[in-house]
Amino acid sequence: MNASLSPPARRRPRTLALELVESLGDRIRDGRIAPGDKLPTEAAIMEEFGVSRTVVREAISKLQASGLVETRHGIGTFVVGLGDGAAFRIAPEQMGTLHDVIAVLELRIGLETEAAALAALRRTPENLAQMRSALDAFSAALAQGRDAVGPDFQFHLEVARATQNPHFAELMGTLGAMIIPRARLGAEAGAQDAQRSYLQRANAEHENIYDAIANQDVEAARAAMRTHLANSRERRRRAAGLSPQTGK
Repeated sequence: MNASLSPPARRRPRTLALELVESLGDRIRDGRIAPGDKLPTEAAIMEEFGVSRTVVREAISKLQASGLVETRHGIGTFVVGLGDGAAFRIAPEQMGTLHDVIAVLELRIGLETEAAALAALRRTPENLAQMRSALDAFSAALAQGRDAVGPDFQFHLEVARATQNPHFAELMGTLGAMIIPRARLGAEAGAQDAQRSYLQRANAEHENIYDAIANQDVEAARAAMRTHLANSRERRRRAAGLSPQTGK
């Protein structure tokens, strides 16, 4: 038989299970499936992702091992948290003030600036496609007047994945979508306008990061990510009247 006519190699169940773990883990970490929520049934997951029952069960087993879910026999599988309680994480109560938000932004500047540089060196076409998908979702949310926290976090997570260093993505995943700050704005028209303006600036800054990574421009990617996060930090410093030197 002509080798050129051979069917493409099928992905192994183990690979499919890892992809499913990543997809379900993303939904847990970005809040689409919250602690206490029940996961969809095995049949629903099989239908949505086009995988076998064996793949679903292996993926759920891995999520259990990581501390993300627990199965209650006869009832279903429930989200119990964001993973191993001994792992580094930032709890919701640690994001209660503007000072807390600024502290997390400082951490992200150190982490994500270098991640963007590595992503520019190592990104694949698939990485770029995933980043573009997140940016398109951000733009759609903005156009529809919806909160864009989910796609915002997803874009930053995809940059971390593009480093091809799993530790960057694991740490970003552990931090979760709560690290994406949003101005504490009321419902009045002025606040809504300010929020929209903020999201438009963030969207433009994301595009600059994407362009630099797509062009494999390491220094431009590093600078674009630093600018994006530093702009967010400075807006909050000014709002809180904090000193740039001390953060207090």
